[in-house]
Amino acid sequence: MKNISGCGLGLRREFFDEIDFKKNSFVPDWWEITPENWIDIPVWYQDKFDQIANSMPLVAHGVSLSLGANTKPNKKYLKKLKSLLDKYDIKYYSEHISYSSFDNLQLHELLPVPLTYKMIDNLSDNIKYTEDFLGRNISVENATYYHSSGSQLSESDFINELLHKSGAKLLLDVNNVYVNSINHNYNAKKFIKSLDLDKVSYIHTAGHYYDKNVQMIIDSHGTNVNNDTWELLKYTLDKIDVSCMIERDNNIPKLQVMGKEYKKMKKIYDKRKSNERA
Repeated sequence: MKNISGCGLGLRREFFDEIDFKKNSFVPDWWEITPENWIDIPVWYQDKFDQIANSMPLVAHGVSLSLGANTKPNKKYLKKLKSLLDKYDIKYYSEHISYSSFDNLQLHELLPVPLTYKMIDNLSDNIKYTEDFLGRNISVENATYYHSSGSQLSESDFINELLHKSGAKLLLDVNNVYVNSINHNYNAKKFIKSLDLDKVSYIHTAGHYYDKNVQMIIDSHGTNVNNDTWELLKYTLDKIDVSCMIERDNNIPKLQVMGKEYKKMKKIYDKRKSNERA
């Protein structure tokens, strides 16, 4: 197993032409893949993906397992997922605290779950089912939400209780925390502090934008990380020693352009590590 350390980026097909190990082109410390994009790899991408996977550590972050759904995760999909994870020796797999299907109908959206004890039981059962099937412990990510209803718990209490009951780790997305804190009027740093940070596996950060039509911040993964989110990353890394990465799913720039933002994150990460050693 290739352990992850340092800083990562999401692997996108748009980067393939720029990745050249012979010429020492820019690459991050590790890559995160969205398995749905790679389970059935087009033949013209296969060799390059294999080269990358055999040269660098990979982690996998899914978007369609629907852990909060009213049915068990799809067994046919889990078989394909396990095959991909086993083939490339990917030990780290994560999903969202959300649902994206109902009665096995895929909705193609990450929808918020009610913050209830019943949902904690449902999520925990589906996490256990997934872990048993994949033969791996998994992480779950705090998600953005634009409305909530029927909640019995605060978001942080819900997450902590879910981690305790399920045994899952937390993929902490600091951009999602920031977006939710603005949209729902709470203090982002206090929220981070209230989480069981010992359970964090690694950290996501990403970009967002303000939509004046709905008067809310939208988690787009299509813009540069803003200064407030960088500050929240710094705050979090001062509290826990974990790896971090940037997600970019829309308006994807050249890898060399993405590398400039990566280096900003790496500087924050390395400064924290050097302060820890001092």
